[in-house]
Amino acid sequence: MAKTNRQVILTSRPEAIPQAGHFSLRDGDIPEPGDGEVLVKNRFLSIDPAMRGWVSAVANYSEPVPLNSVMRSIAVGEVVASRNANYPEGTLVCGMFGWQDYAVAHKDNIWFTHDHASGPASLSLGILGLNGITAYFGLLEAGRPKQGETVVVSTAAGAVGSAVGQIARIKGCRTVAITSSEEKRAQCRDEFGYDAAVSYREGDLGAALAEASPEGIDVYFDNTGGAISDTVYRQLNVKARVVVCGTAATASWDPWPQGERMERHILTKRATVQGILVFDWVDGYERARADLGQWVQEGQLNYREEFLDGIEQAPGAIARLYAGQNSGKLMVRL
Repeated sequence: MAKTNRQVILTSRPEAIPQAGHFSLRDGDIPEPGDGEVLVKNRFLSIDPAMRGWVSAVANYSEPVPLNSVMRSIAVGEVVASRNANYPEGTLVCGMFGWQDYAVAHKDNIWFTHDHASGPASLSLGILGLNGITAYFGLLEAGRPKQGETVVVSTAAGAVGSAVGQIARIKGCRTVAITSSEEKRAQCRDEFGYDAAVSYREGDLGAALAEASPEGIDVYFDNTGGAISDTVYRQLNVKARVVVCGTAATASWDPWPQGERMERHILTKRATVQGILVFDWVDGYERARADLGQWVQEGQLNYREEFLDGIEQAPGAIARLYAGQNSGKLMVRL
């Protein structure tokens, strides 16, 4: 076992997208697990859009990460010392363990274990983790798609968006991807099975959406907000459902951004708009993972992963994610 615990510390509060300079590396002590606890050696650290909100000075659904503390992060790792019979040494566990080599964990911050038979441990941070679970419940329970309906997804090549499109296809829907480039349009069609893919950076997004969705839009899975969503709302069908999963298009909420108003579209189309957080479905995680795992094994659900090697890559990874420089679920491999 290593003699020190390398950690990434939040040292200053960003006003918009966190950059590498907002963090620093330090060597800490390897903690000792107490009664009922385990020591986890992290293998993979997750990089997620939600991290921007976690380091913001303004609390949202969770309190801001305190300055000069370990950066909050989902991780998957191996139990290397155990004082809990439910998690013997060698067990792979996933939970909120932070950007560090080692973490003490207990039943309240271990979300689930990873079965070697289900594939690499990294899958529990992506398609079999909170990304896949978010797509599963967000689409099926909030979006409520019906066979033959049109489902439009923004950031459709991302870890959540790509899963949403494929689950919608499994449920018999027409799927339309909104993404950033010709390369990602091809990825959405060829790897993730979208019926059509349009770019918000090239040409007239409204015209492209109308062509790709000739019968209008029944479900919109919104990962961006902003101008992209302004365009989508104009083409919603009556009784459409909008699932608000992320607001990646807004760099800062201070001052409050100005833009189009959507109320008229919601009113006249009697649309339903629902914000989602994956933590609302904690009791259903295993059900979702079972279905997702089966679809992966059957070849109905594809995924892509990208790894940055070494904990020193973590500080700049959030900015990389928001710049769209990743190709698949972004993780740091330790």
